[in-house]
Amino acid sequence: MEMGPVKIPITDELDLHLFQPRDYPELLEDYLTECLKAGFGQVRIVHGKGTGFQRRRVREILTAFPMVASFSDAPPQSGGWGATIVTLLPPPDK
Repeated sequence: MEMGPVKIPITDELDLHLFQPRDYPELLEDYLTECLKAGFGQVRIVHGKGTGFQRRRVREILTAFPMVASFSDAPPQSGGWGATIVTLLPPPDK
């Protein structure tokens, strides 16, 4: 049985532990696009600490998106280097 797309609620946090790394580029682009539509200016992406591979991969992907103003490690109380805080550029006025 083939499953259709999974709908997840859009919040200011995305936990990547639920997804395969091969899906990160499309997932992050779709997520950040929806976050902009929802009016979020900043979001937290949880990738875990581990060896740092997922962190590097997420940040590599983020550099390709024009809607990303900046990103950095989350504060210690919000995951430290196990999560990335992403600041989004406001959408252009229409």
